[in-house]
Amino acid sequence: MAYPDGLLRDDENVVVHKHPHWKMLLGPVLVLFAVVGGASYLAALVATTDWRLPVWIALGVVGLLLIVWFTLAPLARWRTTHFVITTHRLMVREGVFTRSGIDIPMWRISSVRFRRGMVDRVFGCGTLVVESASDEPLEFDDIPQVEQVQTLLYREVGDGAQHRPQEG
Repeated sequence: MAYPDGLLRDDENVVVHKHPHWKMLLGPVLVLFAVVGGASYLAALVATTDWRLPVWIALGVVGLLLIVWFTLAPLARWRTTHFVITTHRLMVREGVFTRSGIDIPMWRISSVRFRRGMVDRVFGCGTLVVESASDEPLEFDDIPQVEQVQTLLYREVGDGAQHRPQEG
């Protein structure tokens, strides 16, 4: 069972399921290259000294901690962040050890906008702004193909009128 199938009602289908755009991984990859390159350079500098083994161990430990903190953690955060539009709601789930999420029923969404700066346009992503009936607007950054997602979400909001609770 693929995520988020276990969270869906029987009459609910996934329309869009995305992770944030891969551009958010550029910094962590650059950190990985910098740490590996820097540690390799420093290891070569001390290779002919008598105290090379303790320095190599220290470089390995510090390098590993930097890679885990600045590369693997953002990768895990990216992988565990889900932006899902279904026929009934908008769902966002994020987090590795501490999960958080929000569900917005389609009938509560009053407007859907997007923003794309120059860098976002180059990468083909942007920020999706969703306003619901009574809450502050929610902004979702780094949504791939944000214009198409905005169009699909707007279409689902219009179709979601059939799922609006009946007042009585």
